Amino acid sequence: MTSEWDEYARDWDSDEEVVQYSEKAYQSLLSVVPLDGLRVLDFGCGTGRLTERIAQSSATVVGLDTSPAMLAVLERKQLPHVSTIEVELTEELVESCPLLAPRFNLVVASSVCAFLDNYEGTLGLLKSLLVGGGLFVQWDWLSEGEGMDHGLTHEAVSGALARAGFADVSVTSAFSMAAPSDELNVLMGVGRNT
Repeated sequence: MTSEWDEYARDWDSDEEVVQYSEKAYQSLLSVVPLDGLRVLDFGCGTGRLTERIAQSSATVVGLDTSPAMLAVLERKQLPHVSTIEVELTEELVESCPLLAPRFNLVVASSVCAFLDNYEGTLGLLKSLLVGGGLFVQWDWLSEGEGMDHGLTHEAVSGALARAGFADVSVTSAFSMAAPSDELNVLMGVGRNT
């Protein structure tokens, strides 16, 4: 995750595939956890397509992203009970940022984890931000193996979540998206903080 995403910010919310992806992710999230009254971290929130939906019923949402242009789009929406942080997630940030001090009931990461340089290390940081029993949910493109740059396998996600110390780990095929020559599947990984 770097500010290279800035160039996509202006048109991101009007991209029909982005709209469909975020809505399908939101619907699959509702099948896993009721959002009423939860404190939520949207890790890699971008322009806030998913943040916006989650904020409709949760108590508060903190959106974290490294792209200033993406966050500017989210901030212009002026969503109630939504705060943003423009920075990379680090141990120092976890220890010092007031917005992260009250732990979260839910952390979501939509189409983010496959782009991380240190996926497993980041999972450990995200787990530390959850209350006991809190839930982590991620969506990423399903990689069928070699040749897909930004996708993950079921095995990679389940192994990483288990090694990070999450309990009740599940990885499912959450939904698919039409592509010009095929369908692309999206997996959903879920783990509970112990």
